[in-house]
Formats: sequence, C-alpha cells, structure tokens
Amino acid sequence: MRICLLSYRGNPFCGGQGVYVTELGRELARQGHDVHLIAGPPYPRDSEGIALHRLPSASPYLNENGRRGAGSWRDGMLSPIGWYERGAAATGAFPEMAAFSLRAWLRLRALMRTARFDVIHDNQCLGWGLLPMRRLGAPVIATIHHPLTIDRERYFEPPATLLERWRGWRLYPIGMQGHVARRMARIVTVSHASAEAIARDFRVRPERIRVIPNGLDTVLFRPPERPRRVPGRVIYVGNLGDRNKGVVYLLRAMARVPPPAHLAVVGAGAAVPAWVRALVAELGLDDRITFEAQLTPQDLVTRYGEAELTVSPSLFEGFGFPAVEGMACGLPVVAARGGALPEVVGDAGLLVPTRDAEALAEAIRRLLGDAALRERLGAAARARVLERFSWSRAAAHLIEVYREVNDAHR
Repeated sequence: MRICLLSYRGNPFCGGQGVYVTELGRELARQGHDVHLIAGPPYPRDSEGIALHRLPSASPYLNENGRRGAGSWRDGMLSPIGWYERGAAATGAFPEMAAFSLRAWLRLRALMRTARFDVIHDNQCLGWGLLPMRRLGAPVIATIHHPLTIDRERYFEPPATLLERWRGWRLYPIGMQGHVARRMARIVTVSHASAEAIARDFRVRPERIRVIPNGLDTVLFRPPERPRRVPGRVIYVGNLGDRNKGVVYLLRAMARVPPPAHLAVVGAGAAVPAWVRALVAELGLDDRITFEAQLTPQDLVTRYGEAELTVSPSLFEGFGFPAVEGMACGLPVVAARGGALPEVVGDAGLLVPTRDAEALAEAIRRLLGDAALRERLGAAARARVLERFSWSRAAAHLIEVYREVNDAHR
C-alpha cells in the first residue's frame, strides 16, 4: 500500500508521538509498503525507508531542534498560515496543530497529483486541515494517544499557579480536535483506557475506534548481558514539566524511602523546572537525585541496566513507553493505576493508586528490599513485552485497518 503519515512533531525526543510515527513508519516500510511522512519540527533524525516531507513552522513553542523558543522567519512566518500561527499564539492559544494540518493539506494536494495514496494517517494532530483532505481521494484516519482533555485537566494539578490554570483552560484546541475526530474514517488508539476516554470526551462512537497497542524495539531494549545494577537505584524517565506524569508524588515518595535509595531522572527537556528544583530542596533530596536529559536510545538502555527498578507514577498514560522500555530491559515496575498502565504492566510490577505518595514509597521499599521479587517480576516484565508489544504486530494490525477503510472508501 502507499501510505502517507502525518505528524506535527516528528522527532522521538518530542515525546511518545515522535516515537510512534518514526518506529511505525520504519516497520511499515520493512513490510514492503511505500511510506511517506509529512512532519513538522522537530523533524525525525533518521527516516530510514521513509520518504520524508518537512513542513516549516512559525511555532513559538518549538523550533527545529526541539527547544522552546520563537521560530525564525524562514519557518513559515511569511505565509498567511505563519501569520495566523504567530497571531494566535500571541493571544495565548495553541495554533501549532491547526497550522500544521493546513500546511499538510496544501502539501498533500500537490503530492496527490503524482502519488496517489491509499490512506492518509494523522498522528494526534486532528487539525482543521484534515477535513478538506477527505476530498483528495483517499480515506483519512487518525491516531489519538489520549484526548487533550487529559492534558488540560493536569494544568490544575499541584503546584499549579492561578495563571497556569487559566492558561491550561485556554491553551488546548479541544473543540477542534473533537469535531475533526468525529469525522475521521476510523480512530486508532493504543489502549482500551484511551479508547474509553476518546469515546467519552470526544464523543466518538466506540464502534469506530480500533485499539492497537504500541510496539518496542526489543533488540535495543533488552536486559544487559553483564548486569551492573547499582544498589538502591530507581529510574524515572519522562517529561518533568508535565504534571500528568506525577513527578510531585514521586519526589514525595522518595523522601519516605531511606538511603541508599536514590533516583535517576531522565527528562525530555534540557532544563529542570523551577518547581521541581524547589521541591527537591524542600524535601532534602539534593544529594539523592541526578538529572539527565535527551539521552540517545543506547545511553538510555545503559541507564536502565544500572537501575534496580523503574517507576511510572503517571496520573494517566495512553500507553506508557518508559514503563515498557524498563520492562523490556528486565526491570520490575512500580506504576500508578493511571490510564493504560494497569493493562500494560499487568503482573510484571506493583500497581499503586494515583496521587498516593505513601503507597508509591511502600512499593519502592518493598522491591528494593526483596531481590528475589525483583528478579521474578523483571523476568515476567521482559516476557510480557516480547509477547504483547512489537512494532511488527502493530503494523500488521494497522494494515488491516487501512484495508478496511480503503475498501469502504472505494
């Protein structure tokens, strides 16, 4: 099949959506399909087997390198869409998705004159431009990892200020995404928890939603041949600035776990948020926490190999890549019962209530104090990933959805 993927942020360092579109595109290409990717900045660094079409952006949120800050004039400012993007951002709105979708529609309209696609597959954008795409001659589907209503709710999590809560209420284009989602040929999501949230919050009929779990590169993410576990090391991987990740509860939990327990944090951004630094100092954890940012996948695997357990305290996860990465590396998981984490972790870790620092601390203490339990859960974690989460399986199920909508379109 000839497939066109759309992703308004294409780089894996920008989060799960970048990992999804990069890995899935590669696997579809490996299975013999002609894959094109239309992506906004930050762009994928490696588009092996994929025809990559880079779209400019005037977004003030991310530039090509994935860092926050104003885009340049060459990033689309001289176009009407660029003027819209800057103007809307100046009012406190979040126009990146709408602007990308309009640019993608214009690019697709040109591409479809010579390259007829069998399906157009959007990744979490759900901008207005997807509506006229439906008239280009191919069915349009969308992946929603979780609805933006989840992100907006997290702006009210402590220690949010009044200004942050106001920005959170205005920031996300929930009305646009819900309207567009209800008009897609199909919605694909990565867990049953996300499917329920999409049906509830975006009012998408459940029979139009297909659940296809993500995969993982289990050749790269694997247990070390010669384990060099550091006693007491707990690893957390995630975006420190995202209140949805439950970092505040993890830090409070670590204050309840005695030394030699210490936390290795691998974040998604170069800077540690000020409120995280302040809470670390308040809890007296300065000498028991290390921070690193944007590691290569190989270095991340090394960090997993040094830890005794991984922790995922998220309030909601559509899937939870860090939990699955740690599991693939043979680590037991302590996870909150947020969204898809129970269905992802299963019996390969310890599950605790969300927002419960004491329960989180108790589970960490229990695992650090029981080597046999860590070994048993770590082996179960690796086996569970191998059985359930592969990109080849995800791509094969996705092709079934493509053929379903393509047949209906014809």
